Amino acid sequence: MSGVNDDRLQFWALYLARFAEGFGFITLITLLPYYINALDPSGTTILGVTIGAGLVVGLYTTGFTLAQTVAVVPVAWAGDRFDKRTVLLVVLGIGIGVYGLFPIVDSSASFIAIRALQGVAVTGAGLMSLSLVGQLAGGDTRANYIGKANAASFAASIAGSLGAGTLYEAFGFGPIFAIIVALMLVAWLGTVRFLEGDETRIHGFPFADLALNRRILTLSSFRFQYAFSVTLVRTWVPIFAGVAAAQGGLAYGGLAVALTVVAEKFTNMCCQPFTGRLSDGYGRALFVFAGGGAYGLIALFVPLSPAIGTAIGAPSELVVAIPTVLAGAALPIGTVPTQVTLFGEVSPAFLPLVALSGLLGVADSFREPASMALFADEGTADGGVASSFGIRELVWRPGSVIAPLLGGWLMYEVSMASVFYVGGAFALTGVGSFLLILVWVHGANALTEW
Repeated sequence: MSGVNDDRLQFWALYLARFAEGFGFITLITLLPYYINALDPSGTTILGVTIGAGLVVGLYTTGFTLAQTVAVVPVAWAGDRFDKRTVLLVVLGIGIGVYGLFPIVDSSASFIAIRALQGVAVTGAGLMSLSLVGQLAGGDTRANYIGKANAASFAASIAGSLGAGTLYEAFGFGPIFAIIVALMLVAWLGTVRFLEGDETRIHGFPFADLALNRRILTLSSFRFQYAFSVTLVRTWVPIFAGVAAAQGGLAYGGLAVALTVVAEKFTNMCCQPFTGRLSDGYGRALFVFAGGGAYGLIALFVPLSPAIGTAIGAPSELVVAIPTVLAGAALPIGTVPTQVTLFGEVSPAFLPLVALSGLLGVADSFREPASMALFADEGTADGGVASSFGIRELVWRPGSVIAPLLGGWLMYEVSMASVFYVGGAFALTGVGSFLLILVWVHGANALTEW
């Protein structure tokens, strides 16, 4: 019984690490507009090359992404070659230092440099925590435990995206990063106290062998295309909700836009432990196929939300009635509010858009834990689980970098709706090629046997 309890504590320590890493990541995304305002980036000349203010702002995110990409291979190699627990402690320690530095940045150059270090910390914590979860969990429960770890990360995303802006308006940057540092420190201490050392040691360079693994290649045929789909759809749902009608958007206020984002994260968080457990029992490849296909189909309906809202008679404003006794019976007659309008002015598209965003989260919850468990299966079998997750990260990178550029071009040169049609098409072609390769290379029963 004590062994079961010890394992439970190890998993909880890893879930806490996932939460802390996710909270720090989403908080910086939420605070990015405030940093742009505070730092007021301007153009500069380096070695005779003029860099415009727009490019400097782009480096606020690209510096982070490039550092993540560069960090994947060495961090994953170190995790397989040495003790993953030690590597996790190192990257959590880097995170503590990085988040402690953010309140004192005073220029675009320092912000970009610290964001790059944050990219190393986020990538390292994500790779090591997921690798350890996949390694600790048995093969028949792996997707379930990975789903729980992802749920912790989504919970952090919800808390961070809802709380960061409010805290900044009230207190500024300092207290927000004090909270993140405290969370990272608690995660570091939990890892020290409850997580056992990792005794696996993989010599050589497991990336080379795993890169030619037939199952990983098959999964990558789907994942490469699906990265374009998810990046386009997740990025443009809030853009669609918030930008002006002249640009093809719905021009909703900040709270309404936030709800469209939170809906996807909330349903994904709630469903992943359950769908992970189902995929352990009924076939992980089947859940990757079904979840990816459903995501693509739902994405096609997102730009149709205004038509859907009109067809079903969705309200153009949401109000809550307030009983007079609760509103303040002591106030003079005629001054007591009897109702409050939620989210500001919205159109009939609002409720369908929130519902579709939630359905996107449900669909992706079928795909994500199953996909991660398949990568963990292959890495564990071949002795390089961290490298297996590293390959998974690298396959995602082209889509995460190129898709925003593609989406911006489509939005301005074609239409807002075209972004979602192209995003949905990437998911559908991804599951189509995945199924064809699966049946052709691995047999007709592979969809349910994996």
